[in-house]
Amino acid sequence: MNAMDALVFPPLREELSLHAGPNLANGQPSWTLEDPVRNQFFRIDWLTFEVLKRWSFANAGDILQDIHADTTLNPEEGDLAEVLRFLSDNQLLRPDARTCANQFASRHAKLRGSWHQQLLHHYLFFRIPLIRPDRWLDRIAPSMNWVFSSMFARLTLLALLLGGVQVYREWDRFSVTLLDTFTPTGILAYALALVGVKCAHELGHALTAKRYGCRVPAMGLAFLVLWPVPYTDTNDVWRLNDKRARQRVAAAGVMTELVIAIWSTLAWVVLPDGLLRSIAFPLATTTWLATLAINTSPFMRFDGYFLLSDWLDLPNLHARAFALARWDLRRRLFGQEDAPPEYFSRRRHVGLILFAWATWIYRLVLFLGIAVLVYHFFIKLVGLFLFAVEIVWFVFRPIANELAAWRALWPQVQPKGRRRARRGVWLLLVLMLLLAVPWPTRLQATGVLRASQVFPVHAPVHAQVAALPLADGSEVKAGQVLMRLSAAENSSKHEELAARIERLRWQSQAAGFDSEQRARIMVLREELATAEAELASLKEDALRYQPVAPFDGTLRDIVPDLAPGVWVGKNEKLAVLVGKQGNEVDAYLEEHQVRRVAVGDAARFYPDGLEGPFLRLQVTAIDRDAAQVLPSGVWAAQQGGMIAAREKQGQWMPEHAVYHVTLAVKEDPGVLSGQSWRGKVVIAGDWEAPGMQFMQSFAALLWRELGF
Repeated sequence: MNAMDALVFPPLREELSLHAGPNLANGQPSWTLEDPVRNQFFRIDWLTFEVLKRWSFANAGDILQDIHADTTLNPEEGDLAEVLRFLSDNQLLRPDARTCANQFASRHAKLRGSWHQQLLHHYLFFRIPLIRPDRWLDRIAPSMNWVFSSMFARLTLLALLLGGVQVYREWDRFSVTLLDTFTPTGILAYALALVGVKCAHELGHALTAKRYGCRVPAMGLAFLVLWPVPYTDTNDVWRLNDKRARQRVAAAGVMTELVIAIWSTLAWVVLPDGLLRSIAFPLATTTWLATLAINTSPFMRFDGYFLLSDWLDLPNLHARAFALARWDLRRRLFGQEDAPPEYFSRRRHVGLILFAWATWIYRLVLFLGIAVLVYHFFIKLVGLFLFAVEIVWFVFRPIANELAAWRALWPQVQPKGRRRARRGVWLLLVLMLLLAVPWPTRLQATGVLRASQVFPVHAPVHAQVAALPLADGSEVKAGQVLMRLSAAENSSKHEELAARIERLRWQSQAAGFDSEQRARIMVLREELATAEAELASLKEDALRYQPVAPFDGTLRDIVPDLAPGVWVGKNEKLAVLVGKQGNEVDAYLEEHQVRRVAVGDAARFYPDGLEGPFLRLQVTAIDRDAAQVLPSGVWAAQQGGMIAAREKQGQWMPEHAVYHVTLAVKEDPGVLSGQSWRGKVVIAGDWEAPGMQFMQSFAALLWRELGF
């Protein structure tokens, strides 16, 4: 028997219909094959169309002969077998009454799978049609024609201009209002606004499709990992031959949301404070963010994907890009010379491969985020199980399928390709080894170089210089008075308190001779004790007007204009006493860094701007407890440091746990005169594998979340 005689051509289903389609990228015409029962559409090329025209011949030789005679095509038997396989796989052939029952049952059982597969599929994604809006849309569509008019478009652009200008002018008020809405009531308002906008989004798709004469059989809710998302069945737009019409239907949802956002923004600007303005604000903000961040993304099957697919005229864009990227990956790994799944121009070929990789990376990050969200949404045990399901299904399963394809492909790989694959495996192993082997890496941190002993002299309240016994650069012994200050009001207050104490003592001693004074003896004693306490406090406060050196050192940086009789302001820095104990550097290391540092480790100091001393250091002390507050903002990232910190009530608090490390200077940098230098400290800590930090973080997270 001839091989062509083995091909059997069952009749096509009678309800199928053909529609003219756009020209393909290679210039050949295309057609759209419609299955109205399942509301599915298939784009077919010229050869498939010519084969279907002659399907009634029911003979492979006759079909090939007629195509050769009437067209410039030159098909072979394999092309006919491919068309037959396409029709059979997509259930486009009329079923045989004698065998169709078993075939349908087998196909249905295969699609359903086991009970756990059904449960998994319904957890990951399922749809619930809620309404059949086609007749209702036929009635209301004429009354909504004004939305598609050029006049409404011009008014919307004018509203965008006016609203944008006013929001720019009132941006402070707009941003404050946005922050004030992050309350339970505000979040509820955002949720309600999001629901309303998404319903309007789907209605925009439906009305635009109806405007072009398409049927809208269903609208409802789709659940993606139990998250409800409204959907509209607009598959009928594939009947349209005009690519721009399909693009308008795909963009209708985004345009609807943008129109709502524009008019809501203008409403927030012009309306007075009240209920209507409160309603307009979440519509204005939520709609902009939801539209731009979600719907315009081409990496998921949202509106942005269909717009890109129509613009490129590439139906099933994801599947075709993924197939091309997998082919490219296998070609690079194994050196395969197989033909690509499809032929494109060089520019489109590279673009589709890059798009596939970008989509894979985007989905990996998205699915990991969804898995974490699901984990935290449910109770710990259920959340951990669902997290594992997400990771296995969306991350590990595609990787395992690709590895299985490589295994099946391996026997066909040529020796040259096998050598290339082995080199790739060895390279991967070397990279993994580099991540696991400790490396002599250096730790970097912001450091401040200063003298070990520094005592700044600040002026007290209402102080006047009385005497300057020491000059700038004088050597000072511990306990020596650095300068003498005075305050006129303190002297008068001291005299007043002394006189008052003397009077109260005399009255207390004379109370035994006077009956009236004996009755007030307790009051007199309390007044005397109070006056004596005030005098003692005044004497203690007077010590601040005669600062004493707490250690041996050199007095430096005396204010040049300082002289006896000069008044100085409160807390004004008058001089600095620098000790003779050497210099040191203060640094702060994060938790994953400080465990690699020990007392005695060597380090280097490099000043900012390279305008200071370059010094060798040695670690002398490491705090065991994390610092709650930084001494100043010089270590904060906002001021050029390396520590992520936030300022609160004048204090800088680190965002993460940081530990104070003190380093001694091993060489003389010269006299610092009380000033400090900020720079970078590079510490030669313990060796560590680059991947160890990630493994330890993951292990700690797993240990904590499992409740150990």
